Amino acid sequence: MPDIVVTGASGFLGWHIARLLIERGHSVRALCRPSSQLRELAAERVSGDLRDPASLKGALSGCRLLFHVAADYRLWSRRPQDLYDSNVDGTRHLLDAAAAAGVERIVYTSTVGCIGIPKDRPGDEDTPVSIEEMAGHYKRSKWLAEQIALEKARQGLPVVIVNPTAPVGDHDWKPTPTGKIIVDFLKGKMPAFVDTGLNLVDVRDTAIGHLLAAEKGRTGERYILGCENVTLEEILVRLAALSGKRAPAAKIPYALAYAAGVVSTAWANVSGQAPAAPIEAVRMARKKMFASHTKAARELGFAPRPVEDALARAIQWFQTNGYC
Repeated sequence: MPDIVVTGASGFLGWHIARLLIERGHSVRALCRPSSQLRELAAERVSGDLRDPASLKGALSGCRLLFHVAADYRLWSRRPQDLYDSNVDGTRHLLDAAAAAGVERIVYTSTVGCIGIPKDRPGDEDTPVSIEEMAGHYKRSKWLAEQIALEKARQGLPVVIVNPTAPVGDHDWKPTPTGKIIVDFLKGKMPAFVDTGLNLVDVRDTAIGHLLAAEKGRTGERYILGCENVTLEEILVRLAALSGKRAPAAKIPYALAYAAGVVSTAWANVSGQAPAAPIEAVRMARKKMFASHTKAARELGFAPRPVEDALARAIQWFQTNGYC
């Protein structure tokens, strides 16, 4: 019987974590919603829903190690409460079930969006931050979920928290918002860009970071899993060099991007179709999300590689699988 459970194995990061565990000889149980597809993984599938506490009890039976990676990762929803139901209430339900099952170790996947970002340097785990600084429902829901994980750790539950930045690479099924930047670029749907920045990291290194956190992380501590701080303009230049396509040269003023986000999101709320430029994404873009993984390097031995190979794998995977 598998003694390691991974939530979110049907998604991008969770899939890579589950695959890495399997490659290292572990037997893995993937907790998925009945409607989710579990692709290319030799894992035991068990159906459950984070919003339904009763469905989680059997899934965690015999579990020694839990990676809680699943999240409702959307920057627009016609019903924002869905994000809180899955990300906040779902995390509470799962951690309560893990406590009842006697799970020995839990790695909770938060996000760099919950890290404070100063104006003069990259953010780190000690940068003060509050919910008022969370732009949009996704970030707010993840911030509230992280507070639950921290509180459970203070109560004695063996929870370690990791804060991935912007993973890139292959098997980005949905794709994630970062993956969508790559797809839009490849499809020629990004004629211009805003002055923003991200911290990119190879998704495979992010998966390794999760295993290091399980092995070496301190209960109740947060660890940023990131690599390179790059502007969006620099990302597009790298994508151009790797794909042979031309990088856009026009930079959009923030005010114009904001107006486009308002119009795009307003139409989405009427039509029910996801907006091309969600207003939450535009608000996030106002701040360069630069961060430091120094703590993870020091305490976990986290040593991410340059992201060039991950970007190349992402391009190839999206092209091979018909995304562009």
